[in-house]
Order: sequence, then C-alpha cells, then structure tokens
Amino acid sequence: MEMSGVGPLTAALRMQNVVQSSSRWAQGQQYRPWTLRSLKLQPLSPVPSDIEISRAQTPKPVDQLAQEIGLLQEETEAYGRTKAKVRLSLLDRLREQPDGKYVLVAGITPTPLGEGKSTVVIGLVQALSAHLKLNSFACLRQPSQGPTFGVKGQRGQISTHISMLEISMLINESFNLHLTGDIHAITAANNLVAAAIDARMLHEATQKDKALYSRLVPSVNGVRRFSPIQISRLRVFLGMFLDFCNLKCDVMYELVFYIYIFGVGFFRLVVVDTNDRFLRKITVGQASTEKGHVRETQFDIAVASEIMAILALADGLGDMKTRLGRMVVGSSRSGQPVTAEDLGVSGALAVLMKDAIKPTLMQTLEGSPVFVHAGPFANIAHGNSSVLADKLALKLVGEDGFVVTEAGFGADIGMEKFFNIKCRASGLRPNVVVLVATVRALKMHGGGPNVSAGSPLPREYIDEVRHWRESTLHGLKQSSTTICVVRGNAEIDLVCQMAKESGASDAVPCHHWARGGRGSVELAQAVKQAGSQPSHFQFLYSQETPIVEKIRMIAQKVYGADDIELSPEAQAKIDYYNQQGYGKLPICMAKTHLSLSHLPEKKGAPTGFTLPIRDIRASIGAGFIYPLVGTMSTMPGLPTRPCFYDIDLDPVTEEITGLF
Repeated sequence: MEMSGVGPLTAALRMQNVVQSSSRWAQGQQYRPWTLRSLKLQPLSPVPSDIEISRAQTPKPVDQLAQEIGLLQEETEAYGRTKAKVRLSLLDRLREQPDGKYVLVAGITPTPLGEGKSTVVIGLVQALSAHLKLNSFACLRQPSQGPTFGVKGQRGQISTHISMLEISMLINESFNLHLTGDIHAITAANNLVAAAIDARMLHEATQKDKALYSRLVPSVNGVRRFSPIQISRLRVFLGMFLDFCNLKCDVMYELVFYIYIFGVGFFRLVVVDTNDRFLRKITVGQASTEKGHVRETQFDIAVASEIMAILALADGLGDMKTRLGRMVVGSSRSGQPVTAEDLGVSGALAVLMKDAIKPTLMQTLEGSPVFVHAGPFANIAHGNSSVLADKLALKLVGEDGFVVTEAGFGADIGMEKFFNIKCRASGLRPNVVVLVATVRALKMHGGGPNVSAGSPLPREYIDEVRHWRESTLHGLKQSSTTICVVRGNAEIDLVCQMAKESGASDAVPCHHWARGGRGSVELAQAVKQAGSQPSHFQFLYSQETPIVEKIRMIAQKVYGADDIELSPEAQAKIDYYNQQGYGKLPICMAKTHLSLSHLPEKKGAPTGFTLPIRDIRASIGAGFIYPLVGTMSTMPGLPTRPCFYDIDLDPVTEEITGLF
C-alpha cells in the first residue's frame, strides 16, 4: 500500500517540475527589457582624427551588449570579442512583440565627398540611447572594398563605429574590411552561377544528346536516378507527379533533353568587390581546351549584384533560397527564361549564403547597438541595408523604441528606392524621415564651384555667405510622403528657416561630428516628437502601372525630367519582360548620384531635359527591373591616386594605418 501511494506522488511532483520548468522557459522566451550601459565619451577640441578617437575607446564585449538588449545566449554567434551574427530565430521568439518607430535618414543630392548620412544615423542613435534613454538601434550597410581602397567620402569622427578591439587589433578597421565575410560569400555565390553557366554551355555544345544525358543522370549500381533538384524542375515543367525511377530510359532522356539543354542567350555577370575598369568588358574561352567557344562577358562590382540585392530584400532563409532559385541567368533556345534552379545550382548558392543572411551586431563609440548587413550601392543598386536587420531591430527596441536606417546617396535614388522597393518587400512603413542637408551641398548645387575628393575646398565653402540664391535651397524643397527633419552644418539659421518654410516638421542643427550623441540631442528630441504624429506614407506608383510609365513617373516626379527616351535595346527588353510576366515588378534606376539628372555636371534642380534609358535589365530573384540611365556603369573605376596608397600594416604591432 505504501509503495502504491508513492508512485502517484512521484508522478505528480514530476509533472509539477515539468510545468514549472516549462513556465520558466516560456518566461525566458518573452521580450526582455533593455539594460543598456552607455560608454562615456569625452569630446576634445580640436577634434582628433577618426582613428585616434576609435583607439581611445574600449568597447563592451559583444556578449555583454547582446545581453543588455535582450538577446538570448543561443541567438548570437560571436566573431571575436566585439562583433557577432544574430540568428533569425529571434523573429519567431518575438513575433508578437510590437515594432518600434521606424526612422529613415536620407539626404539631398550630395557632393562627391559625401555629406554625412551615416554619421547622422550614428549620432542620432547615440543621442536617443545614451542621452534620452530610449531604446534605439542603427541599421547600416557594410562598406564595399571599392570605396575603402578607391575613393570614399569623409566619415565623421566622434560618431564612427566600433568594430573590433583585441590586443593588437584596432577599433573600426574590420567594419571597413572583411567584417564577417558577407561580401565574400556573395562574390563566391555569384561566381558559382557564372561557372555553372560556362560549364553548361561548353558541355551542351560539345556532346551528343545521349552522352549529355548519361552524365546529367549518371548510372549508380545500374540505376539512373534524378537528383532532388532535377525532380523538382521536372515536376514544375510537367505539372504532375511522375515515378521517375520507373520511367524507361528513352523517356527519361527526352525529359532531360527538353528541360535541361539550353542555348543561353545572355550571360551571368561575374563580380568582384574592387573597382577595376578593365573588367567592364572581357573576352573568355580563349584556351584551347574550350574548343573555340570564345565570347564576350563582363564583371560587375559585387555590391551591384543581384545576390547582394537578394540578401538585402529577403525576409528569411527560405525566402532567400527561393529568390536565389528564380534568378534568371539566361534564355533557352525558344526564348524562355532560364533560372538558377534550372541550372541545378540554387541549393549550393543557399549553402554559400547561409551565414551571410544573419545580420552582424556591433556598437557605436557610446555603446549603442548597430546592425551591419548587406551593402548595395544606391546609384547602381537599391542602396539600403537589409530588411532582416530592420525587422530584428524593430522587435528588439520595443514599442517605444526607435530603429534608424539609412538610404544611400540622395533622396532621388536612395530614398525613392527605400520607399518603392524596400518598403514593398518588407511591408514596413517609415514613421519619420530625417533629410540631411549640409551647407556645403546646398552651396554647390546653388552654383558654387566644383568640389572633388583630394582637393582643397574652394573659399566659397569655408566663408559664410549672406545672400544665397534661391536655387541653393532646392534640396530643402523636395516633397515628402512622411514627416521630415532637416539637419544643417553651418549658416544654420537660414537653412532651418527655409526648411521649415518648405514643409519640414522641424529643422535643427547637428553637432555629432564633434560632440557625439550629445551633439544630436536636439535632433533626437525632434525625431521623438515627429514619431508621435501620424504619417501618411504612399507609394509613387502602383505595381499594375506598365514598366514604361513607372520609369516615366520616376523621371518626371522625382528627377524633374520632361520625359524619357528609350533606346531600341531598352524597348526590346521591356517587350520581353512584359511577355514573360515581369511587368508588375518595381523599378530600380541605375543613375548618377551627383545630379538629379543623368549628367553629373548638372547641379541644382535642372529642368528641360530628357532622361535617356540606354538598357534595361531584370533582377527577377531580387524582384525588380533596373534601367541603366545614360552612361551609368555597373563597374566603377579607380582614380589616379586611390586610397590604398595610404593604407599600410606594421608587421610588428599589426597596427593598420591609413584607413581614416
């Protein structure tokens, strides 16, 4: 009797333990309030160099930062002491958590030096987090090796990013170098597609059908079997389930022949992350082993590639794999699109990209969290950091927090693409827009002399101007679909006055360059106030609008053009894309960032011009059509004196010099 009584009691205790354990686990999965510890920053005058400021600061260990912002230990993968990948399982854990406020930092058309949008992002987040004590997150793109070793704008100083500090490694440098290898993964994946196409074209051209079939479906122990990716494509093609293993050999051969033999009508681009103008057009296949199959092809810079765009627009691993599979890499003999999945390479691409899809967690000099993820250029790609970084950050900051992200270059390209491409893909809508308007850019676009990297600034940009031409202020008169806060650097009163007259909800000076977050408190307060007001976001065009009309609307309503002019090649491409059912995709214009027009030398707000569309390409996996405007190239070139002249390494201390 005693024994029979113990059994139920033991079972009850065990059940109670299970319930308590499950309850503790469930509580641990809930949103965790932040315990962010800001880092002290002592501004100096005169302001030291970027690298001196970075080296004077000691960052928090990344596991401490992760804990402070509510991440679970199993949700991070550390890369050294001060950076980590964040796993996408966080989105599932916090799926019921309301999003924070979504803030976009954009800018007027810049000078060739860059006008400080990235530093505004960092200064604003530091002000929100460290000084207003509001949860806030910065989301930035990863820098390309092209600008790092070629020509780059002048970065801010106090509001720069911490990336890595080990015994002999220095703050900030990995941010501008390899980081966690995402761009290398993109390069590897893109070039795998190119290699797959080259190999397939050669084998199709040099083998008989039966021999090709025997190699595509090899016999293993006397049995020929399709690979899973071949079966998937066959089902799509046939629209039915077939018992492939029991089909006769000749039937299997015909299925393989009609689905897998392609006459690739155009090539997939190879990419590299360094500017090399001589790779804009190359000839391949000249070795005797290629049996005379010589053809012209070209390189693009990696940050302009479709795989980079896919990384930035995907909302999960499954979505990324699907997008990679539907990339159109050529055309069949009958003119039908050939995809990466048709080539059998989509699964391998997903393997190469499986770690790159996780955003990298870093911190500012004041200890505020930053996600660095993806890096598409704004002039030849869509110019925004990843959808996933924004979504993760919006969950982490909580309902009353702020996520600040950046759109590259000017509002005409970076912000327009944020609205009409990124917001369509993500389903997110901005609450506030901060429009960066520096006096230097306003003066240049108002008729001031040219500005070029490496040359001293002309006197007009140093001395205060009392009487400004009206055209100088064109950048402050852009209409916005949401609330704007504008930032000026000098001659503040006039800039702020004109900004408010042009419709900004507020206009405030920023001093983050010299003072860090403390110098952006007024901006942070303005953003907080603007975020409490309703926004009235709307897209520029409907998805149903024809391709030509979408391009025309962007040219006329955003750039100020009278009309567009399509080359015969561009018109033929539009006809083809419409025939293939791609007409509802949004538009990603590849255009110079130095002018609202297609001509870099035309400053201010030019009128009376026709926008020439030289060619049109399609990034079906990424989900947009991108016209090439004028002479715009997808492979930049290095200047006469690139930045790499100044970059060096001390082999004893491993200290890097010349990056800043």
